Amino acid sequence: MSDAAPAVTLQEVAKTYRQASAGLVVLKSVSLSVMPGEIVAVVGPSGAGKSTLLHIAGLLDRPSAGSVFFGGEDCTAIGDDKRTAIRRGGIGFVYQFHHLLPEFSALENIVLPQMIAGRSRREAAQRAGELLEQIGLAQRATHRPARLSGGEQQRVAIGRALANRPRVLIADEPTGNLDPQTALSVFEVLLAAVRDHGVAALIATHNMDLAARMDRRLTLRDGTVRPS
Repeated sequence: MSDAAPAVTLQEVAKTYRQASAGLVVLKSVSLSVMPGEIVAVVGPSGAGKSTLLHIAGLLDRPSAGSVFFGGEDCTAIGDDKRTAIRRGGIGFVYQFHHLLPEFSALENIVLPQMIAGRSRREAAQRAGELLEQIGLAQRATHRPARLSGGEQQRVAIGRALANRPRVLIADEPTGNLDPQTALSVFEVLLAAVRDHGVAALIATHNMDLAARMDRRLTLRDGTVRPS
């Protein structure tokens, strides 16, 4: 693990959703940091707020209170355009469902986010090819999602998340839609990719066996996180 500063830090973060005249408190005083190359699991019961926590850490949502630091920069109050730019170049996302674009091949699904970020098609295709090789899908580069298995689709989603060389990877139940054997295979790919790229990874999961293999485990319960 690197001795560098944390890639992402949440400091005294709280989140309350307004419902009619009352408020639903989801997070209260959550503080955590993830270092470059570190893989941190977030576990807890359904409805505990894991997705909300990840959305805030990934700059998709704003906290009701507290601060979010990305690479040492306080991103809590910055404008939407800058938040979008940071997400595009600095944060990769993997969800329970792969969300691949069905009309594009595996290679093209990894090329597109790079071109949106400003890379040429040639550079993006070279990077996509390297990532497909790394995740063991070079031979499936021209296949569209419908011709890929569930595990292969999720591996492409991992490649897409790493395409722009992010500092932080946010993964929300990345193996939750897979059978146990495929989940393990996909997790191995994710683990190796994160290690190889030195990415700080924050991963929500219900799979305690996979969580036990990560560097640290945090339990989210009653709006707060505790080491587990």
